Amino acid sequence: GPSEWHKAYPIAQGNRQSPIDIDSARAVYDPSLQPLGISYESCTSLSISNTGHSVMVEFEDSDDRTAISGGPFQNPFRLKQFHFHWGTTHSQGSEHTIDGKPFPCELHLVHWNARKYATFGEAAAAPDGLAVVGVFLEIGKEHASMNRLTDALYMVKFKGTKAQFRGFNPKCLLPLSLDYWTYLGSLTTPPLNESVTWIVLKEPIRISVKQLEKFRMLLFTGEEDQRIQMANNFRPPQPLKGRIVRASFKA
Repeated sequence: GPSEWHKAYPIAQGNRQSPIDIDSARAVYDPSLQPLGISYESCTSLSISNTGHSVMVEFEDSDDRTAISGGPFQNPFRLKQFHFHWGTTHSQGSEHTIDGKPFPCELHLVHWNARKYATFGEAAAAPDGLAVVGVFLEIGKEHASMNRLTDALYMVKFKGTKAQFRGFNPKCLLPLSLDYWTYLGSLTTPPLNESVTWIVLKEPIRISVKQLEKFRMLLFTGEEDQRIQMANNFRPPQPLKGRIVRASFKA
């Protein structure tokens, strides 16, 4: 687990590790931050898979038509995949926390800087290579657009399984407000590269208990192995080590 990662990946104790606890009172409002531009109109989802630590939806990323721009970025960043982190109970599950408070689930939309780097792998190793948008999920009424995704989870119950998953536009998973916090951080799973500019949206989206339960039916293990429920697949908050968290909005 996360407490052992530093043995194989010394960067785990680096200076810009993620996730973090966002102290909303200490975040610095930065009027120079642009609004976040999200153009997912012509987005092409390809597959859904169980990676053994989360469920992931991958996208066609050969051009800039599916990208985010604005925010703290000079270039557009192309959408590569999204995945989730969740808990066994509603009291934990998100990676980022706000003023010490976790959410039951967090969505990560992973983008890469294709103007500057030739491949996703190259970008993932560079300090300005990736941009990840984090969206908190809280329990509430059913999220109609999420059903298409939660209804597909049974196809990827076991580690290493993959299924076709076309025509899903993740724009439906974003809250109405795109107010955000941003800071320089890292991947939250090994290799933990310090290559991510994080955009954490302030406003959560809501899903039903029944929808969240479908995530908890996934397994960390393959079909031949002893079954281990996939949950608590989050890394705890890491030390800030002097980093500044900027806010696009006035508190």
